[in-house]
Parts: sequence; C-alpha cells; structure tokens
Amino acid sequence: MKALTEQEIRTAFLNCTKGEARRLSVPRDLADRPWDDLDFLGWRDPQAPDRAYLVIESADGRPQGLALRCPGPAATQTRRSMCSMCLTTHTGGVCLMVAPKAGKAGQQGNSVGAYICSDLACSLYVRGKKDAGVGGRLQESLTPEEKIQRTVANVAAFIAKVTATV
Repeated sequence: MKALTEQEIRTAFLNCTKGEARRLSVPRDLADRPWDDLDFLGWRDPQAPDRAYLVIESADGRPQGLALRCPGPAATQTRRSMCSMCLTTHTGGVCLMVAPKAGKAGQQGNSVGAYICSDLACSLYVRGKKDAGVGGRLQESLTPEEKIQRTVANVAAFIAKVTATV
C-alpha cells in the first residue's frame, strides 16, 4: 500500500459524514508506518477505544475507508478465535467489529460485522512480522503472496458489503 496523507485518509471514508471524518482521530505516526508491509491501514482510536478505522487502496488506486465500532479491549474474546480477514487465530486478540452501512441504510441503523484482529494488524500477521502466539497461523499450502491476496480480497468483500445498496 502506498503511504497516505491525513487528508487522503479523511476523504476516503464511505460510511460516515464529512464532519465525522474531519473529527476522527488519525494516527500521528503515519510517516513511521511500515507502508510496504501494509495491505490496509487500520487503527483504534486512543481517545475512544470502541472506535476503529480501516483504509484500503481500492482496485482503481483510490483509498476507501470504514469507520468501525468494536468493544473496548476488556471485551475482546478470551477464547481462541479466528480473524475473518487474515485467518490468524488469537487468544484474546479478535473482536467483532461492526461498520454502519453506507448511505440511507446506515442512517436507518443497518450495519455489517466481522471478526477482525483487535489491533487491525492483519497485514503484519500474514507476513510473519507480528506473532500471534502458538498456533496463530494455520499450516497452509498457500504462498505468502496468496495469503496476502486472500486478506486483501476479504477486506474488499467486507467493504463491498458495507457499501451494498441492497
């Protein structure tokens, strides 16, 4: 993923108003992020632990972002669970993140949820740059590149569900 500016991030959001996007907490360490190892930028809001955000580069090169709601760190699942994006298993490191749907459906309270790594570091787990502990990565015959492609496809499918009009 190419490095993004704060302005690019704020204009990428698909499921919140422009005002909400202006007010959200963008990470201050954008220059220090491992952009070459990221398939998407994901972060939790330090001032509001029940909020998380992810931004991915779409097929046409434009950033697309989602505002997510999630339980605070204390409510993270304590049993071994699997992230539906990167298929990494964690004990206490996966939580249900819910995105309001884009447009009128979201204004009516409709949402889409997925179990995602609590720290949104899927890209780093898939590449082996971050360790999820014993049994965190399943033995698979896929190449690392194929696992990365699967993660990107899973995130893109989640975004498609959030933006679907039906």
